[in-house]
Order: sequence, then structure tokens, then C-alpha cells
Amino acid sequence: MFNDIGPLELVTIIVLAVLVFGPDKLPKVIQDVMRTIRKIREFSESAKADIREELGPEFKDFEFEDLNPKNFVRKHLDSDELGLKEIRNGFDLKKEMAEVTDAVHSRETDSSSSTGAAGTTGAAGSRIDMTKKPEDPGKDDRPPFDADAT
Repeated sequence: MFNDIGPLELVTIIVLAVLVFGPDKLPKVIQDVMRTIRKIREFSESAKADIREELGPEFKDFEFEDLNPKNFVRKHLDSDELGLKEIRNGFDLKKEMAEVTDAVHSRETDSSSSTGAAGTTGAAGSRIDMTKKPEDPGKDDRPPFDADAT
């Protein structure tokens, strides 16, 4: 209930309660607060029971915690009805990337050995850089010109 209250905050609350209510009345105030919390819990449990009774037997598995969207989605995606676990387990990204990397490296070694045997400059000239931007046209190269467009 109080998961986000730290020890310093708890001590501060206790000191304030002692100062406001005094050490004589503090046990009585704590009993009253606990009694009120118990009554609220009993009221909510009876309301839940009444709602379950009114919904009928077709909603016997209904949980009020499922009304929270996160819990609802988690419950339905974790169930194996859709077969999502099989799909998730069948798809291994690391394995797929390793296969692609091996395929790329085997092509590079094949192309570098064939170009070296053909007498060209070597593997550095035959390598394709996928991150390279397209080259700009040189000073002598003019872009295509359409006389009808102007």
C-alpha cells in the first residue's frame, strides 16, 4: 500500500501525528483509522460478491483486476491460446543476424578471391560500402535537361 514511502518520510509522518494528536490520543486515532479501513474493505468485498452474483455463472472467472488494461492485456497475451509463445520462441533475432552476417562475409571472401585471381587491384576496390552516400555529379557531368519543361 505504501510502497513509495521512504523511511525518512515515514518518520516525518509519525512525528507529525504525535505532534498533532498528542501521545495520549494517538492510539485511539490509530484504532479509529484501522476500523474505518476494515469497514471500507468489507464494503468493497461485499460489493464485489454482489456483482459476481448478479453477473451469473457465465462470468465465474471474472476478476476485477482484469479491468486494469495492463493486467487484461498481460493475461490474454500470456495465455497459449493464440500460440504466441511458439512464434516468440521460433524467432531468434541473434541467430538470424548471425546467419546474415555469415552470408555477407562469405560473399566478401568469395568476391575478393575471384578479383585477386583476375589481376585487379584487390578486395578494397571491389567492396561495396552500404553506408556511403550517393556520389555527387562531377563538374563536367551536367544534370539531365528537358527543354520542354522550361
